[in-house]
Amino acid sequence: MEDKTLKCKDCGANFIFTAGEQLFYKEKGFANEPKCCKNCSDAEKTPRRRERDVVSVTCERCGGEAKLPFKPRDERPVYCSQCFCDIQPAR
Repeated sequence: MEDKTLKCKDCGANFIFTAGEQLFYKEKGFANEPKCCKNCSDAEKTPRRRERDVVSVTCERCGGEAKLPFKPRDERPVYCSQCFCDIQPAR
């Protein structure tokens, strides 16, 4: 296999589809060559990543701030990172 020069469908720039990348595609069973350069491919993926809202609550143990990637429900206690680590049993 030899390196191939392909044209990005999004920006029109030429990019190299290396022999190593071709081998990888073949091993994975991919039938199609890449259509976009790395920059356009990365830019396309970025908006798909969902930003998580961070919720601030009061730690049940120390009264400090605990930041969570979810809104707690029920009446379960919520701990800050340090207190949570302190109360976990040793493994």
